[in-house]
Amino acid sequence: METQNTANRELTFGEKAVGINFNPGGHPEVEACKKSCADLIDSLNDARNKTDNGDVKRMFSEAITNIQTGQMWAVKAITWK
Repeated sequence: METQNTANRELTFGEKAVGINFNPGGHPEVEACKKSCADLIDSLNDARNKTDNGDVKRMFSEAITNIQTGQMWAVKAITWK
């Protein structure tokens, strides 16, 4: 299943990071979760790209990684049977 508007354009960094187009069950809740996380990751990635401070870049990278982890656990919870 492809999320709305992603079929004919290049995915954002956040969309790639959460695997926005991977939702084989077609769960709307999974789509919403991934979209929210992708948007937040995109915002943090933009901020990371605007700084030259290595420590701040590392902190943004850590935050992005943890959002990805949280998103994966959330999808697991949403799809738990």
